[in-house]
Amino acid sequence: MNKVVGSIREAISLSGLRDGMTVSFHHHLRNGDYVLNLVMEEIAAMGLRGLTVNASALFDVHAPLLRHIEGGVVTGVAASYISGGLGRAFSRGILQGEVEFRTHGGRPKAIAQGVTPVDVAFIAAPAADAMGNCTGKFGPSACGSLGYAFADARYAKKVVVITDHLAPYPLQGWSISEDQVDYVVAVDAIGDPKGIVSGTTKMTRDPVGLLMASYAARVIEASGLLQEGFSFQTGAGGASLAAAQFLQEIMVRKKIRGSFASGGITGCLVEMLRAGCFESLLDVQCFDLKAVESLREDPRHQEISAMQYAAPGSRGAVVDSLDVVILGATEIDTDFNVNVHTDSSGVIMGGSGGHSDTAAGAKIAMVIAPMFRARMPMITDCVTCVSTPGRHIDVLVTQGGIAVNPQNGELKDRLRAAGLPVMEIRQLKEKAEGITGKPKAVSRGDRVVAKVIGREGELLSSIRSVPQNP
Repeated sequence: MNKVVGSIREAISLSGLRDGMTVSFHHHLRNGDYVLNLVMEEIAAMGLRGLTVNASALFDVHAPLLRHIEGGVVTGVAASYISGGLGRAFSRGILQGEVEFRTHGGRPKAIAQGVTPVDVAFIAAPAADAMGNCTGKFGPSACGSLGYAFADARYAKKVVVITDHLAPYPLQGWSISEDQVDYVVAVDAIGDPKGIVSGTTKMTRDPVGLLMASYAARVIEASGLLQEGFSFQTGAGGASLAAAQFLQEIMVRKKIRGSFASGGITGCLVEMLRAGCFESLLDVQCFDLKAVESLREDPRHQEISAMQYAAPGSRGAVVDSLDVVILGATEIDTDFNVNVHTDSSGVIMGGSGGHSDTAAGAKIAMVIAPMFRARMPMITDCVTCVSTPGRHIDVLVTQGGIAVNPQNGELKDRLRAAGLPVMEIRQLKEKAEGITGKPKAVSRGDRVVAKVIGREGELLSSIRSVPQNP
């Protein structure tokens, strides 16, 4: 017995997919993914219409999806992150309804609870056997962890594994097991692993970024949390990666061994593991090929699901055990609310991902961001979109100084005692505006094009349309 069928079209037909249903995809191949486009092309050719696409993230490689929206094949979109090329189209109102943004923890929770049920899940699997056991650790398109696909595989009514490396049964070291899979399709290529390293996954060499990174590491050192058993997460932005490197130097010098680092794993965190800074890496997504190799070779590097990573209300979420998380921002306001969904003009260019999940769980949530970008101040009176509520943000690090949320007075005292340049967030705002001037108010349309849904299911923000040429 095996579950291999002859084509993606045959799998779609056998799955019972009909007009108005929901299909889901994961994004571990990031900007190198081929599967979403392959599947949607077949769906369109079969004449299906009115579908919802629930993807853990959408990248510029998925631009053909816009054609299917214009043609009525797709009428609903849900994601945790949408990159700039698609974001501009959604901001102009290409979708008749509203994009639904959920966090990386909120998405699997909503799928599991039936809030956003999935009819057919398509799993891009770099290696699979004929019964559907599959993993991302092996094969020519190896992408590492498949953590964001676990909930789709477990809760979807039908599950189709698409692979470009059909291995003998039983596949060793599977991530998703055969009891969750209905059909297997072998194709020439599911993606280009080089596309995993895309966008912001490179360490900064810019002096401003390095200064902020140095401040961030010193904040952690002064916080009182940097001791045996320390746990940590950082994003893949340039300054965040540099901060991790500075932190590694401190931990090695002080002979501090942490418990784990988590989230999207980079080569930088792999180096920290190898240097003895952590006992383990908990990996929901590999951000580069060094992380893919580490997950495959090192038993201390462990794959986790998005549910285990960040789902609120689950029996256990890694984010609730975090000491410190380093985050980015496109805007932050004087109440410490953070925007990572839109740029300052209101155009969709990202999404929360695990931003608000980790901020809610960590003892200290730190944002690293420059005071201004392209002469636009980063600190504002009111953010364009609330991605993460200010009550979950403890400290803002910029090149011009460090602001601490008033709710964390102990941290402010510790940073001042350590000689760090602490000031009020309004002072930082005025300092930035003294260089850039006050920005003009941005006009936006009346139509809501996207809803930002918090990790607990609450509506955090509504993103409004922008002019055709913002």
